[in-house]
Amino acid sequence: MTGRIAASAMLAALTLAMPAGAEDLYKGGGWSAMSSDRRASQIGDALTVVVYQAAESTSTAKTDSSKNTALSGGLRAGSLDESGALRVGGSYAGGGQVQRSERFVTQMTVVVREILPNGDFVVTGEQRMRVNGETSNIGVRGRVRPADIDSDNRVLSSRVADAEINYDGQGFVARSAKPGLINKVFRFLGLG
Repeated sequence: MTGRIAASAMLAALTLAMPAGAEDLYKGGGWSAMSSDRRASQIGDALTVVVYQAAESTSTAKTDSSKNTALSGGLRAGSLDESGALRVGGSYAGGGQVQRSERFVTQMTVVVREILPNGDFVVTGEQRMRVNGETSNIGVRGRVRPADIDSDNRVLSSRVADAEINYDGQGFVARSAKPGLINKVFRFLGLG
């Protein structure tokens, strides 16, 4: 029994005498600096995307055309004296204007799904809300540079490369905004 105790004591003394390697003292992924903010840095981390999309477009077209043709002639023979004139004319004026303005503001949390070889994050996220019988689905997918993430762990949607932002709704209001059957028939016939 005393031999075992002596062997254990000798083994403990050897492990205490061995120098520690630098890789044993510090592991980079486990600790963050006390003064730094927590930002997304690896797969599975969450990140807030502030979606602010504003678009405005105007398209105007105007067409004017006019055509006049005049033909006149006369016939005189003996006591016959006839003359005639023919005028043909037409004009067309047409115009149209399309104006569209959209604004969409929200913020949602996405998750880092992949880290590309250049260090960019591929992020995806979906948010589903149901309020008073209306269901709204918002989806965001894109590529984010770590340098574009601010100290609050947020990034603007204008800084998301290859951004795919989908917004869809279902419910009474969404159904009311769609044209009815009679309007669809009139539109098909070119009457509406």
